Amino acid sequence: MWQKAAMVVSGIGLLVSWLYGEVGGVELSWLAVFLCGVPIAVAALKELFAERSINSDVLVAIAIAAAVGIGEIFAAGEVALIMMIGMWLENRTVAKAASALEEMVQLAPQTARVKRQEEWAEIALAKVVRGDLIQVKPGEKVPVDGTVASGQAAVNQAALTGESLPVEKRAGDEVYMGTINTNGVIEVVADRVGEETTFAKVTRLVAEALERKAPVQRLLDRWAAWIVPSSLALAVLMYLFTGDLVRAVTILIVFCPCALVLATPTAIMAGIGSAAKHGILIKSGAALEQIGLVNALLFDKTGTLTEGKLQVTGIARLHSLKQEEVLRLAAALERHSEHPLAQAIVAASQEQRLVLPDVDSFVVHPGNGVSGLVEGRRVLVGNRRFFAERGVSTEELRHLQEEQEKAGQTAVFVASEGQLIGMVSLADRVRVESRETIGRLRLHGVGEIAMLTGDNRGAAEQIARQAGVTTVYAEQFPEAKYRRVEEYRARGLVVGMVGDGINDAPALTSAHVGIAMGAGGTQIAAEAADIVIMTDDIAKVADVAELGRKTLRVIRQNLIVSSAINAAAVVLAMVGILGPVGGAFVHNATSVLVVLNSARLIHYLADKNKRKRTAPPPAISACESCNCSQGACKLGVSKG
Repeated sequence: MWQKAAMVVSGIGLLVSWLYGEVGGVELSWLAVFLCGVPIAVAALKELFAERSINSDVLVAIAIAAAVGIGEIFAAGEVALIMMIGMWLENRTVAKAASALEEMVQLAPQTARVKRQEEWAEIALAKVVRGDLIQVKPGEKVPVDGTVASGQAAVNQAALTGESLPVEKRAGDEVYMGTINTNGVIEVVADRVGEETTFAKVTRLVAEALERKAPVQRLLDRWAAWIVPSSLALAVLMYLFTGDLVRAVTILIVFCPCALVLATPTAIMAGIGSAAKHGILIKSGAALEQIGLVNALLFDKTGTLTEGKLQVTGIARLHSLKQEEVLRLAAALERHSEHPLAQAIVAASQEQRLVLPDVDSFVVHPGNGVSGLVEGRRVLVGNRRFFAERGVSTEELRHLQEEQEKAGQTAVFVASEGQLIGMVSLADRVRVESRETIGRLRLHGVGEIAMLTGDNRGAAEQIARQAGVTTVYAEQFPEAKYRRVEEYRARGLVVGMVGDGINDAPALTSAHVGIAMGAGGTQIAAEAADIVIMTDDIAKVADVAELGRKTLRVIRQNLIVSSAINAAAVVLAMVGILGPVGGAFVHNATSVLVVLNSARLIHYLADKNKRKRTAPPPAISACESCNCSQGACKLGVSKG
């Protein structure tokens, strides 16, 4: 706010000074010198002595001081005002620093249901100790790292591992803090509490990454490393050879990067504005610069390259039944279950507009499946273990099931009256735009592209093939993802990370630029990232990468053009044609040219947004998944 007020007052002072000269014996250009020039001088001294670095502020401060020294107050004030405008524009592109750590703390469970004196009591999480027995009901988060003592449940571990499928947990299995119990009741013995938990370790990794993440140096400041010495040397030489102090000071003023200081922020603001119109939130100018330099991009799988939700991908049928009949019977039972697999099967039946019959004697078998009477028939839906316990053979579809599980799919068997009638396959589907996005990124210079996932290698490689990714890192917990980013950074690459979950937060923070899929992702991922895609459109990752490269090109154009004009003005100043005030006005013309060039970025993504989206691929049938010929299926499945 103070900057805006200082610029307004300074501008009025300069305008009055230009039109009327001194007013009441007072040179109002001094307002600009004090209000805009002094803050620049303070920043320059801090950079020079405290941080021992030279940036554009140093040259500006010298030029202002030199102009004041020879009595050219108007020129000094004009340079100070233009520089302040540039600084203000740049500051506007920097978003407020969001506290990712605070968001993570809020996501953690705050209480736990602990067994004390043979009764369950709700207590503060801080009072839970190792060895406590904790009860976790459906919909609740696991409050500790521990071992299941009794009960069965499907636990969603996506927050920590990125696995798209809930994991069945029973006695002896390990569970982690922050994961969600989707159905069933389990009792857990606390093995690790508080700072010992995996969730706490993720928090510490984010904190470490935030502390070590160095600020990005502006392109302008990299130019300042040679502009400042060059201008000082040239001004000194001019004074030594001519003895004309005015010429020497004019050189300093002409060299003063008024247009240069606008080159970066105007392009950055235009680029950020263009991205915002297309659902991309870029939190800082540094992030836009960095995404333009990225040459290694790491993708999370679930919710990023994939849609992050289970879908029916195929239906195998036996005994001349239709696929719709197998799905209808399975969905009739599953609509009474809250299990994620059940919800996906019911959703598939709704898409096909199947009429589901009523169910009698419905029973849930936790961790195994469901059973009930459908139209007078005893129907079973569940896993192979469940069918084995009920004496129903799954041998006819065993090979197909094994193949699909290797590919990361989950198979649910369906039986009627004690006889296997089919199998429903479910998986997390690759986004339609994933392969196109990967291709565009490679085309625009991102040479290293890899996928990180908590899934098993078979599932990971299957998804990677469909998405067009050749490098895969499977079974990656949050710390492992963080270390992968560090490995790429150690190789000297500019690393980008794309993710959407809590498990991605350390890697998003550690990368040079983190990109979060904001629509379906967690708040913590959005807070940890530098760029947030506000929709589920992964193609926007390629859009913003291209925008970043285009922005860097525009910035370089601005720098080159303004430098060329400055160089010509220096020559004119050396021969005495251009004086201090004339030099200041050169900056005005150059600055306008820079702003107009940057403005081209505002519409850069407009054409990208018109891209046609292809329709999603049809579900893969059982015959397609085993690549059998038009004859009898080699796995014994009737042709569909």
